[in-house]
Amino acid sequence: MPHDHHDETDASHPHALLPSEPALRVKALETILVDKGLVDPAALDAIIDYYEHEIGPHIGAGLIARAWADPDFRKDLLRDADTLIDSLGHGGRQGEHVVVVENTPETHNMVVCTLCSCYPWPLLGIPPAWYKSDAYRSRAVREPRAVLAEFGVSLPADTRIRVWDSTAEIRYLVLPMRPDGIDGMSETELATLVTRDSMIILLFSYHLFFLKFFYVLSNNSMYLLHLLRH
Repeated sequence: MPHDHHDETDASHPHALLPSEPALRVKALETILVDKGLVDPAALDAIIDYYEHEIGPHIGAGLIARAWADPDFRKDLLRDADTLIDSLGHGGRQGEHVVVVENTPETHNMVVCTLCSCYPWPLLGIPPAWYKSDAYRSRAVREPRAVLAEFGVSLPADTRIRVWDSTAEIRYLVLPMRPDGIDGMSETELATLVTRDSMIILLFSYHLFFLKFFYVLSNNSMYLLHLLRH
C-alpha cells in the first residue's frame, strides 16, 4: 500500500513544531518539581536568564578582542588573568582561578576536563555538549591531533599541541592568535570574530566552518534547561 512520506524537517509539518524528546522530558521534570514546591519558577527563570545573558562567550570574546588591540592588556591577561578579570567585574563562581594560554605559530592549545566538565562559566557561559562528552574527555589527551582533525582543524606536523586539563581549582582560556588584516577594527568589531570554541580548542580561522563534533546528551540539568528554552 502506498505510503506518503512527510519530511519532518519541514516547518509546515505539525511534528516540526514540537520540542525535542529531551526537552519534553526536562519540561516534565521541571513541572513536577514546581508542582511539588521544590523549585521556585521565578528563581529558576532568574538563574537561567543570568547564565544566558549576564555571562557567556561574549565576555570572553571581549577579553580576546581587547588583548588583540592592546599589547599591554594582553601582557596583563597572560601574566595574571585573575586580577585583571576581577577588576573588570567578570569573576565569579566556576571562574575563581583562570589561566589564559596563548596560541602561537609554534604551539596550539586546547582545553579539556578529563574528570568532569570544569570550565570558566563566567567567561564562556554554559559548556557545550561536546566538551562534556566522554569521547572528547577521553580522546583529547590521548590523541589531540586526531580530535582536532574531526573538528576540521589541520595543523602542520611540526606544530606543538598542548592540552590543558581544567580542574575545580584552575580553569583555562585560550587566547587565539591575532589574525591578519584587523588593523583599524574596533574592539567591538574584533569581538564579533571570536567564537566560544576558538577559546577552547579551535583555530580562529575555523570559526566559519561547519564543525563535526561529538554529541553526547548531557546529564547537566542546567544545560538541558538551556536547550528547553531555545
